[in-house]
Amino acid sequence: MKRVFVVGIILLLASFSAVRAASTTISNTELRRDTQGNILDAHDGCLQKFGDRYYLYGTAYGKTDGFTTANRYRCYSSADLAVWKYEGDLLKDPPKGVYYRPYVIYNAKTRRYVLWYNWYPTLWNGQYGVATSDKPEGPFVMKNPDVKVTHPKPGDLGLMVDDDGAAYIVYTSIAKNHSISIEKLADDYLGSTREGSAFLGSGCEAPAMFKRKNLYYVLFDACCCFCRQGSGARVYTAEKPLGPYTLRGNINRDAKGKPVIDAQQTYVAQLPTPHGTVCLWMGDRWGSQPDGVKGHEFQYWSSPLLFDNDGMIQPLKWENQWEFPLPTQGGR
Repeated sequence: MKRVFVVGIILLLASFSAVRAASTTISNTELRRDTQGNILDAHDGCLQKFGDRYYLYGTAYGKTDGFTTANRYRCYSSADLAVWKYEGDLLKDPPKGVYYRPYVIYNAKTRRYVLWYNWYPTLWNGQYGVATSDKPEGPFVMKNPDVKVTHPKPGDLGLMVDDDGAAYIVYTSIAKNHSISIEKLADDYLGSTREGSAFLGSGCEAPAMFKRKNLYYVLFDACCCFCRQGSGARVYTAEKPLGPYTLRGNINRDAKGKPVIDAQQTYVAQLPTPHGTVCLWMGDRWGSQPDGVKGHEFQYWSSPLLFDNDGMIQPLKWENQWEFPLPTQGGR
């Protein structure tokens, strides 16, 4: 009996050790595929963890040049960032238009998943739509196809939920020389309060916003229609979500201004690990498709960002692959 007990304890400890040591290899040189063997076609979106699964939201371009009404929003889910299930189209019955940049956040008060997206009835007459779902994989049902924000002809966007549950949108105004600003969302996340920041920069797009410790971060760089010129990542920080913000540097350009990673930013994902929450920088490597199909372009995922003592992000570096430590428990 004693021997059986000891063996049982050893096996139990071994299983705990295996759980603690569980990790997934993140590759930036191999195309990600779903369980059917198809290449993931999900660009300029975001990666979230809801419950026990990760959700990759993005725009599917297929064999188009990216400027057509054939663009669709897709969702893939995974338990380990390695095996991906295709969940289908994200937005139910969208009106005809050109669609880009889907971002999903969760509203703990309404218990709804909220999708914000940028679409154009005609290029480049930009506007925002908002949709909701009771499931992270959707389908999302439109609540408003023309959400009003302060500045006209909105373009690229990013979303952030603060510790107190307040949400913010950082976005580009095409009509204002592609200038970047931030606005606080309504409590239900379905509209803007129009309470906003000053412009942080102009001639820019692909913004991302997140909070770490007591600092708010906004990252973006130069405009680029599916090209490497937009591969920079300027870093702005502030002590309040609406600023004022200070430019701290550029983590994706070297001393000569050349991109470190030839990828345009799409999101900074904050994911739980056994060692705490980490930040992953994500960027689309436009023009990298090996077979000429736009929907097969690579997406670069950085290893966890490193921060200096003063909160500045250390420069990005190319990594063929790296290990992501999987959390032992899920959570929204």
